[in-house]
Amino acid sequence: MTVLPPPLPPAGIDFVGGRSEFRRMITRGAALELVTFGFYRFWLVTDIRRHLWSNTSVDGDAAEYTGRGKELLIGFLFALAILVPIYLAYFLVGIEAERWQGFASTPLFIAFYAFGQFAIFRARRYRLTRTVWRGVRFWMDGSGWAYSLRAMLWGLLVLLTLGLALPWREASLERYKMRHSYYGDLRGDFEGKGWEFFKRGWWLWLFTPIAIVIFPLAPFLYAEFKAREWRWWLDGIRIGGVRLESTLPHDAFYGLYWKVIGWWLLLSVLFGLYLAACTGLVVQITHVQVGAGGLMQSIPLLVLTVIGYLALALAVNILMRMYLQRDLWVKVLETTQVHDIAAAADVRATGELASALGEGFADGLDVAGF
Repeated sequence: MTVLPPPLPPAGIDFVGGRSEFRRMITRGAALELVTFGFYRFWLVTDIRRHLWSNTSVDGDAAEYTGRGKELLIGFLFALAILVPIYLAYFLVGIEAERWQGFASTPLFIAFYAFGQFAIFRARRYRLTRTVWRGVRFWMDGSGWAYSLRAMLWGLLVLLTLGLALPWREASLERYKMRHSYYGDLRGDFEGKGWEFFKRGWWLWLFTPIAIVIFPLAPFLYAEFKAREWRWWLDGIRIGGVRLESTLPHDAFYGLYWKVIGWWLLLSVLFGLYLAACTGLVVQITHVQVGAGGLMQSIPLLVLTVIGYLALALAVNILMRMYLQRDLWVKVLETTQVHDIAAAADVRATGELASALGEGFADGLDVAGF
C-alpha cells in the first residue's frame, strides 16, 4: 500500500516593514500633496502600495508592485475628460429647466453610481496586473460594465430590503471578481456564502439605528462589521488549489478606529485653540473690532486660518493612512494563513497588463482603494 506524505503545514504571511519608515514616507508625501494641490497623491499611493507589497512575504517570498504614479495621473486625466462633460451637461440642463432639476439629479446619481462600480472593478484589475509574486503576475479579465450592472441590481435589492440583502450582494460581486482573477494560469474563485456572512453579523443590522443616535456605539459597530467582513472574505478566497484562512478576532479594529477618532478630537481642539489665539493676536496688533465684522475681513487672520487648516488636513491625512491602511493591513496579515501553497509552484505566466483608466475613474469619483 502506498503511503501518502503528510500535508504541508499552512504557510504564514509576514509583514516586515517598519512603522517609522512608513510614517516618514506618508508625512513627506502628504506635505508634497499640499504644495502640489493634490497631484502628488498618485505617486504617494504608488509608494504606499510598493511599501506594503514589498514588505509582505508569503511562504518566504515578498510580493512586488510595479505600478507607477505617472500611469495613475494619465488615467485620472482621461477619466476627467469623460466626467467633466457629464457634470457640465447636468449643470446646463439644470439652468434650462430649474423646476425639473430635482428629478434630473436622479439619473445623474444613477450614472455616477454605475461609473463608480465600473471604476471599482477596473481599479482592482489595474492593481492585480501590477502585482507580481515569485516572478508571476496576477491578472484579471471580465467586463467592468457587466459588474456595474450586477452591482446596481444588487444595490436596488439592498435598498428595498433595508440592508438585509447586503451579505448576498457582497458574496455575488466578490464571486464575479474572483472568477475573473488569475495568478498566472491559476483561476480564482470565491466560496464565501451570503448566508454565512449574514449569520456572522445579523445582530449588527438591528443595532445600526441605535448606533446612529448614540455616537459612541457607531465606531464599535463599524469596527465589528469590518472585522467580520474581512475574515469572511479571506476564508472564501481560492486561487487554483490555494486557499486562505483567517483567525482575525471580531474586536481586532476597535483600537484602530478609536485611535483615529481620539486623535481627530484632539487635533480639532488644538485647531480651535489655535484659532482663538490667532484671533486674540490679530485683535491686539491691528485693533480690529470683534463685533463689527472686521475680523471676517482681516487678511492676517485669514492667512493664519488657512495655515492652521492645512496643518490640520496634513495631520489627519497622516493618521488615516497610518492607522487605517498600514496598521489595518498588518493586523489582517498576521492572522492569515495560506493552505496548499504547493499548488502554486508550477504556475505558468500569462495575462496582459491593464490600463489605469479604471483607477482614474475611481480617484475622480472618490471610490479608490489601496
